[in-house]
This record gives sequence, structure tokens and C-alpha cells, in this order.
Amino acid sequence: MTSTDFALLLIRIVIGVVMFMHGYNHWLGGGKIAGTAGWFSGLGLRHGTLQAWLSVVTEIGAAILLIVGLFTPLACAAVISVMLVAGLLAHRPNGFFVFREGYEYVLTLAVVSVALALLGPGGVSLDALFDIEITGWAGGALAFGIGVAATVGLLATFWRPQAKVST
Repeated sequence: MTSTDFALLLIRIVIGVVMFMHGYNHWLGGGKIAGTAGWFSGLGLRHGTLQAWLSVVTEIGAAILLIVGLFTPLACAAVISVMLVAGLLAHRPNGFFVFREGYEYVLTLAVVSVALALLGPGGVSLDALFDIEITGWAGGALAFGIGVAATVGLLATFWRPQAKVST
């Protein structure tokens, strides 16, 4: 195993575990699905329960794919999309810093996911074992393009923010 393969494995595992725990928390943590659904509805997303389940499936699915290194650009696209939605709806109004609930954290996960799609999963991956190689500009463009398209599609279909009432 080369140092590059190890570095890519480390990135995949860390991002994968972070996404798995994020999905797990939306599913079984705190307020469970009902709490997650209420939070999503509060952000202006219609069908909060559906959004909660889509989030859980996307986050846990992407996590598993990243950890084993399978269909890496698609797993990265899922992370990018989830982080874009979170960044735009929940964190952007709070500024940059994560300690103020800003977008610093979600930006980092999204950009690292783009970089991972550009570099590929490395030699210690199912993609390498099965000779699935979509890396470089193609991998990055695929991940970024699908991530942005999924975000735009979700927001266009489900986001209906409440109008601000002036007093």
C-alpha cells in the first residue's frame, strides 16, 4: 500500500464514519425520524418525514460506499448534495463559523468529497478491485454535477419556505 492509497483510505473512512453517524443521528438519535422531520419542515422542506428518511438512506448509503470504496464518485455526489442542502438551508444564514452554526463544517465535507472524487478511492477499494475507475476531471465533474443537480432538484421540488411576516 502506497502512502497515497493510505491517505485516500483514511479520507474515505473518516468521511464515511462522519456520514454514517450523521445518518444514524437523524434516524435514531435525539428526536429520531419525527424530530428530524420536524426540523426539515422548519427549514421549509415539504414532506418532512419523507425528507428525513431520504436523508438517512442517503447518508448511511454514501457512508457504506465510501468506507468500502465502491462507486466512489456517486458516494461523493451524495455527500456533496446533503452538505449543499444543509449549507444552504440551515447554515448559510449563520455565517461561516461552525461554533455559530455556520457553514464551515458542511463546506469542508463537500470540498473534501469533490477532492476525493477527483483523486479516486485509491488502491485499497472495491473500485480498484473491480477495475471501476472514474477519477480525475471526470470523477470530480461527475460527483460535483450530480451533487449540484440533486440539490437543485430537491430544492425545486420540496423547498417552500414560509414568508416572513413583518410586524
